[in-house]
Amino acid sequence: MDESASVAEDIKTKIENYKTAPFDSRFPNQNQTRNCWQNYLDFHHCEKAMAAKGGDISTCEWYQRVYKSLCPISCVSAWDDRRAEGTFPGKI
Repeated sequence: MDESASVAEDIKTKIENYKTAPFDSRFPNQNQTRNCWQNYLDFHHCEKAMAAKGGDISTCEWYQRVYKSLCPISCVSAWDDRRAEGTFPGKI
């Protein structure tokens, strides 16, 4: 099995065992707003990159699960709307 297949299997195993967002040392404080934002951006970066390469977008699912467990639904809805309108403030 090549290394990329091993990584993909690793990610799929983590997704299957996912319960809630794990500790991320980049965001050690109780306020997880930046963690939510970063995982939202990471998901959309990953999705865009995988689509451009013709890769498996399911490998990006980890970021989506993390941001969905951390972010308020109202924020995600507003960000999705802004992305659709072309006024989203983040770089994707």
